[in-house]
Amino acid sequence: MNLPQPVAVGIWVVLGVVLLTLVLIGRRRLAGRSKGVVPTPPAVPAPGDRGAVTLGPLDALYVSSTLAGDWLARVGAHGLGDRSRAVVTVHDGGLHAARSGAPDLWVPAAAVSGAALTPGMAGKFVGKEAIVVVSWAVPAEPVPATDGGAPALAETPPSPAPVLLDTGLMPRHDDDVPRLLDAVLALVPADTNVADPNVADQNDKEAQ
Repeated sequence: MNLPQPVAVGIWVVLGVVLLTLVLIGRRRLAGRSKGVVPTPPAVPAPGDRGAVTLGPLDALYVSSTLAGDWLARVGAHGLGDRSRAVVTVHDGGLHAARSGAPDLWVPAAAVSGAALTPGMAGKFVGKEAIVVVSWAVPAEPVPATDGGAPALAETPPSPAPVLLDTGLMPRHDDDVPRLLDAVLALVPADTNVADPNVADQNDKEAQ
């Protein structure tokens, strides 16, 4: 049955609105679920407090941030899971990703535990190992102070553990991929066990 053009256009508009609404609801639910799990990332320090530039700025695609070891578990809280264009700069003090349309990200050098390459992450597959995955820890939210009138606890509760994340960055130019990988690995503290690059192969197989 051939519908009049205005009716057909109206149907497509309604379907588009419904699909967009479902997408927005899904994003809000994802952000709500992960907000209670992933603490607020560290604030971006002033330019003079970031340390000397060791690489960049580089044009890149901010792919996503996921829970460590599971590159399909995208983090929706704090805008960490939003794909966006970015300008990435590595400093002595950490990695700064200036993102378009999303909050900037600062990864302190002390929080970096490793880096690896992968051809795919969080729904983004490029067919070659062009995504640099930065493994790092988000410091846990501080425990609120108890009321001064409350009785003191016999034992101090343990501090919450930091949350481990993997953040994917894909440089615009292929030549910048190994340079960014080396610059991130150079941030890893000397007493930290560097993440095994073979983990990338395992995650790629799971994603496929």
